[in-house]
Amino acid sequence: MTPADLSRTVLRAVRRAVDEGVLAGPVPDSVQVGRPGPGGSGDYATSVALRLAGPARRSPRDVAEILRTEILRSAPDLTRVDVTGPGFLNFTLDPAGRADLVRAVLDAGIRYGHGDALAGTTVVLAPADEPRAAVRTGAVLRLLRAQGADARTGEDATERLSVRPVPAHLAGDLFARLGPDAARWGLLRPAAHDRPATGDDLLVQHESNPLFTVRYAHARTRALVRNAADLGIPTTGGAHTYEPEARTLLRSIGDHPGVLAAAAHRRAPDRVARHLERTADAFLHFQETCRPLPAGDEKPSAAHRSRLALAEAAGTVLAGGLTLLGIDAPEHL
Repeated sequence: MTPADLSRTVLRAVRRAVDEGVLAGPVPDSVQVGRPGPGGSGDYATSVALRLAGPARRSPRDVAEILRTEILRSAPDLTRVDVTGPGFLNFTLDPAGRADLVRAVLDAGIRYGHGDALAGTTVVLAPADEPRAAVRTGAVLRLLRAQGADARTGEDATERLSVRPVPAHLAGDLFARLGPDAARWGLLRPAAHDRPATGDDLLVQHESNPLFTVRYAHARTRALVRNAADLGIPTTGGAHTYEPEARTLLRSIGDHPGVLAAAAHRRAPDRVARHLERTADAFLHFQETCRPLPAGDEKPSAAHRSRLALAEAAGTVLAGGLTLLGIDAPEHL
């Protein structure tokens, strides 16, 4: 179950509760699902009960309890649904639901997270000559198209992206000095109103350089898959289960579609870059705590196959995000 699946599940529960007269008030158009906040629990959470409490003339916790009952009636992929704080709903996925998420990523490939949220929408961005504006315009167009929009540049522009430009004395040789990938990252990673990154630290091959970390994590996932193939360990087939140490990485992978949609809506590719950093950090921590490949005389197990499938899914998310930013995702680094 992905966050999008969970959002639809909660929305159906709201609609059913209203239709059956258990809950009064209008049904929202959508339900936002995200990570649990302080004091929360499980894999995901939503504050929808707080939004519905006023129209329903009930306390948020009462609304949350009503929705909890409705959700448990029709969501076998959830192990637990808890009510915390003033009325937050917290969801713990069944292990099979986590395996479904990994399979969904591997089935979709680098198009995982692409959707139709902006289908039927036409966006015409103003052409840009300034280096940062031009790079950002290209990334925004790719994000919009990934969400189903008809997006292009043209003189009949409906929008013009505003950015803090590259200082004139640095703009001329930026791409020649840094190369296209580091230059694009430096122009896209900071928010549009922040100063662009143009220093040679973008070329440093060290964890202090987020671009290096993201690309290294991707290359590491590809190396694990290659090594697994050499050892005859498949990453597909069989039932996958995941240790608690995998939860942060699974959450980050599950967040990917929502991040892409929000980045397209807000014309903010920097959101994608930050998400890739979080995913890379989560993967590198995961591979240190849960080794995907057997060591020494250890025989390959179902746990290794599950970890390898998760590593491949993480690499797929990293490659897909980098591609949307116009940055290469090398197999070797």
